[in-house]
Amino acid sequence: MSKKNSIFNTKHSTSIKIAHSPDADDIFMYYAIKFGWVTTPAPFENIALDIETLNEAAIEGTYDVTAISFALYPKICEDFALLRTAVSFGEGYGPKLIKKRDKKLRRNFKVALSGRHTTNAMLFKIAFPEARIIYKNFLDIEKAVLDGEVDAGVLIHESILDFDESLEVECEIWDIWLELAKKELPLPLGGMAMRRSIPLTRAIAIEKALIKAVEVANTHRAMLAKMLLERDLVRIDAPTLDKYLDLYANDKSITMNDVQLEALDRLFQIGYEHNFYECPIQARDFMIPHEYMDSRG
Repeated sequence: MSKKNSIFNTKHSTSIKIAHSPDADDIFMYYAIKFGWVTTPAPFENIALDIETLNEAAIEGTYDVTAISFALYPKICEDFALLRTAVSFGEGYGPKLIKKRDKKLRRNFKVALSGRHTTNAMLFKIAFPEARIIYKNFLDIEKAVLDGEVDAGVLIHESILDFDESLEVECEIWDIWLELAKKELPLPLGGMAMRRSIPLTRAIAIEKALIKAVEVANTHRAMLAKMLLERDLVRIDAPTLDKYLDLYANDKSITMNDVQLEALDRLFQIGYEHNFYECPIQARDFMIPHEYMDSRG
């Protein structure tokens, strides 16, 4: 069965707290607002935290708008609407399971993941049910493998582009996704969600401002990237930033298309089939209904 959108109530604060991860694509997509290039319906206050901290905060209902791992969404869908914008999908790429080059992994190998609620964690657990999992901040996973604390680790964000030469890729999460999806669909990784306690007209205005921010950032990519680098707001150099934005902050990040929505529905179905969710959901049922404003003329 499918749950439907609940009604947004009328209580709201004067400012809106927008939480996102500190990785380059989230910063890139948000900073068109931070630099004053986009008008917002209320003051936006941004908070940058690692993705699993944001996932846990979403479960607690901490922030008005927050980045989440897509795999978490069915668990918070009654309290948060799914936004159309600031999304990251992998197309032929994604998180990577890495290990030392001379390491042979046993069935119960010890692995470091970036969080229990991440998309890569759900897909990894399906593919490697006997692995012994520990969770770490994504910035610490490569070192844990190098130091021998774990046998392997799943790299995410910018880490997939540059890691120690003594390490090699054991498995691509993309390949696990293809096998489970049974169809070549983009891999849903991260998106945004908004508290349903925000009034509907205000929620629509906030989402439209975020859509505009991602659109403006993409249109003025070279200028914005230069500003981020000059202010040391990203952890990577210019060539790596350019490559990373090609992957995860592009014209397909502005608003989800039909293929991305199909991929998201397939992810939720896979999660349901493997007992991660109580019931399957359809992404479109949980989006903010912009047609409400159109009907008001």
